[in-house]
Amino acid sequence: MSEKIPIANSINYVHVEELNERTYKNLVPYTSDMKTTKTFLLAAIDMILRYITELNEHDSPVIKNGLRTPAEYLKMFTFEIDDQGSDLYDILANCELILETTVRSGHPRFINQLSQGVDTISLVGEMITSTINANMFTYEVAPVFNLMEESVLTHMRDCCGWPTQEPLSKNGDGVLAPGGALSNLYAVLAAKHYAFPQIKKGGIRDGLRPAMVISKHCHYSMKRAAAILSIGTDQVYEVDPDESGRVTAENIEEKILYCQSLGLSVFFVAITAGTTVFGAFDPIEEVSVICRKYKVWLHVDGAWGGSTLLSPKTKHLLQGIDKADSFTWNPHKLMSIHLQCSAILIRHLNVLKEANQMCAGYLFQPDKHYETSLDTGDKTIQCGRHVDILKLWLGWKARGHLGYAQHVEGLVENAKFFYETLLKREPYFRMVMKPPFINVCFWYVPSSLQHYDRTTLEYKQQLDKVAPKIKERMMNSGTMMIGYQRLDDYPNFFRAIISNPATTKGDIVAMIDEIHELGHDL
Repeated sequence: MSEKIPIANSINYVHVEELNERTYKNLVPYTSDMKTTKTFLLAAIDMILRYITELNEHDSPVIKNGLRTPAEYLKMFTFEIDDQGSDLYDILANCELILETTVRSGHPRFINQLSQGVDTISLVGEMITSTINANMFTYEVAPVFNLMEESVLTHMRDCCGWPTQEPLSKNGDGVLAPGGALSNLYAVLAAKHYAFPQIKKGGIRDGLRPAMVISKHCHYSMKRAAAILSIGTDQVYEVDPDESGRVTAENIEEKILYCQSLGLSVFFVAITAGTTVFGAFDPIEEVSVICRKYKVWLHVDGAWGGSTLLSPKTKHLLQGIDKADSFTWNPHKLMSIHLQCSAILIRHLNVLKEANQMCAGYLFQPDKHYETSLDTGDKTIQCGRHVDILKLWLGWKARGHLGYAQHVEGLVENAKFFYETLLKREPYFRMVMKPPFINVCFWYVPSSLQHYDRTTLEYKQQLDKVAPKIKERMMNSGTMMIGYQRLDDYPNFFRAIISNPATTKGDIVAMIDEIHELGHDL
């Protein structure tokens, strides 16, 4: 057995030394004696509380001692599994080491991804969910959670303005999925079945050539869905957005007509509410008119921007969502619910079930003593499904409509402050565009490049090297995290995302100063 890792002295109100030489067999369910189980859990909770405390010390690092090399991490941890298991002290020591070395994505100065922050209510929801360890596939196994999910999904469809449909008196269908990519896969699958139900049994044959039309700035999961469902990525036709990152209805129509001229059957159009990089919102209302004209399923990927529906000041960005056939909405992004929590909302009743149903007799018996429509497992891609609903329901119950409106408005205000502060820092900071939403995209321009003609290829090539170099220095120091990327003809630029309500205006100024400090000598 490897040398023991010492546990921090701050764990002092539980007797962790008692866990030396004690093993999993001293824990529930291998024993009914709760003493060791309580000691073990209290020690783990103490570690979590210390982690959260340090996380919210704003000047603390996002990565302690910076990002290490794989060799360094492999030296710190013994990932190999031994024949003889470790004792409980060693298990806790490894837990503590993980908390010490992890990238702190809940830190106020982590603005690298769309999902950020540590939400206490969400955390409690996940703890309870994991304790219960239920499976969502049938009502008899998870009755409260299935009812809870249907209620919250109904409410989300109400936010979209979707009407109640008879005879089931429902305003559509939906399910919580493991991420927006899977929600988008559900949308393509539902649309394919809606247009070509014969494919489920017979496959794509008899000269049928299904095609999809999407914005060039759509999430890559759209193309991957085409690959998974054997439509083929070559049959996904992209529409170029304008300079603001939005497609136009006219260009969508042109692409549909072009596909038809090739003998293709366009069954699916995807646009975005809050693109991943720019945060742009495509014109749903106008595109919906085109989709109705050609009888094409309209999907809106609102994984990022769907939560703008929660504020009367931002919901106009989703004007026309009431006319969409399907809608992806990720509460684990803008709503600060912990990963994973994504909703796919479908306007059409029963399409999910008809597309996915396999009638597994050991789970979905037709002669159950309750209404079998309460069993959700036969309309999902998965069989076993994690309970993602509790943390969302608790978070929404705690904040209410007004709380979430204030939450979204506060994040928008922070993005506005970030943008306005950058404008004051020219010529070192230059905007890619005025932010259409929370995404703030900008270049850092060191003194060495400020005399260049911006239109030249040399300038773009040199500017392209700046963001990666600053990011490398940033990761080595561990002070903050921000993402960068190329897009279209733009050289590498930074994309600042603030979806963590813990991030303050002081943090924003500090991060801008840090980028300047890391890059001014380039």
